[in-house]
Amino acid sequence: MAGAFIPPSFCIVPKEVTNLSQAIRIAKKIFYLLITIFFVLVFNFVLFRLLPGSISTKMAHTAHANATALANLDKYYGLNQPMVQQFLTYFTKLLHLDLGNTFASYGGGTDVWDVMASRIGPTVVLLGLAEIIAFILGTVFGVIAGWKRGKVIDKTLLTSSLTFYAMPTFWLSMMLILIFCTKANLLPSMGMYTTGFRKEIVGAAAYYKDVARHLILPLACMSLGLAGEYTLTMRSTMMDVLTEDYMTTARAKGFKEGYVLRKHALPNAMLPMVTLICMNLGFAIGGAITLEQMFSWPGIGALTYTAIANRDYTLLQGIFLLTTVSTIVANFLADILYGFIDPRIKNS
Repeated sequence: MAGAFIPPSFCIVPKEVTNLSQAIRIAKKIFYLLITIFFVLVFNFVLFRLLPGSISTKMAHTAHANATALANLDKYYGLNQPMVQQFLTYFTKLLHLDLGNTFASYGGGTDVWDVMASRIGPTVVLLGLAEIIAFILGTVFGVIAGWKRGKVIDKTLLTSSLTFYAMPTFWLSMMLILIFCTKANLLPSMGMYTTGFRKEIVGAAAYYKDVARHLILPLACMSLGLAGEYTLTMRSTMMDVLTEDYMTTARAKGFKEGYVLRKHALPNAMLPMVTLICMNLGFAIGGAITLEQMFSWPGIGALTYTAIANRDYTLLQGIFLLTTVSTIVANFLADILYGFIDPRIKNS
C-alpha cells in the first residue's frame, strides 16, 4: 500500500549482511592487488633489460677482460638465454622467495635479500622519523591555515608550504650543506656516523649521539617537503569540512569553536590524509635516491643509484619489487582502513 508505515526494524541492515558485504569488498581488493603485483613483476623484469649494457659490458672495461670470460659471465647469470626463459627462471625463483645474487658485493654479501636488509634500516629510520615530524607539522599547520582562511597566518603558511613542497630536494640539500656544514661548520655533511666511530669502541651513548648529528640535515630536508605536502592537503580538506551542515549544527548548539574543530572537523578532515600517509610510507621503503646520494646516507636509495651504475639487474629487480609491492600493499591497507573509518564507502 502506498504511503504505508514501514517499521524501523525493516530498515535496519542485518549485521550478517554487513559483514558479508565487507568480506566481499576485501576479497575483491585482494584479487585486484594480486593482479597488480603480477603486472609489476612483468614490468619489473622487462624494465631493466631495456637499459643499455649489462654486467659484461661494464666488466669489459676492466683489465684482463676477454671475450671468453665475458661470455662465461653472461652464461653464469643467465643473460645469454632468451628473454622468455630468463623471465620463467626469475618467476620460478621468486615463488621460492629467491631473488638471486647480485653482480657485485655491496658490503652485505651477494644475496639480494641480504644486501637489501643491510640498507633498509637506515632508510626506515630516516624516512620514518621524517613522516612522523611531517605529519605532526602538516596536520597542525593545515588545520590552522584552513581555520584562518584568507588571513595573514593562512597566507604565510600557504606560501611556505608551496615553497617547500615545490623545492627540489637536491637544491635544498645543497643549501643546507652550504649553510650548516661549509659556512657554520656545525653539522656533518655526509654519512650515517663518523668513520671509525663504532659503538663497541666509543659506547652506545656517544655512538647514537653521533648518528643523531648526522641525521639532522637529511631529516630536516625530507621533513620540510613532506610537511608542505601534508599542510596543503589538510588545509584544502579542512576548508571543505568547515562548510558542511553538521559544522553549522554543532556551532548552533553552542559548542565552543575549539571543541567543534577538535571533535567534528579534524576527524573528518583526516580521512584523505590516511591514504596520503599510507602511500608515502610505501614510498619510504624505496628510499629517496637524491637525498641519500646528497648526504651519502647508506640506505636503499643510495643502493639503487649504485646498482644502476653497475647494471646490476638482479639487485635492481629486488629493490624495485620491494618498493612497488610495499607501495601497493600500503595503498591496499589504506583503502581497507578508509572503509572502516568512513561508513559511506563500506559497500563500494
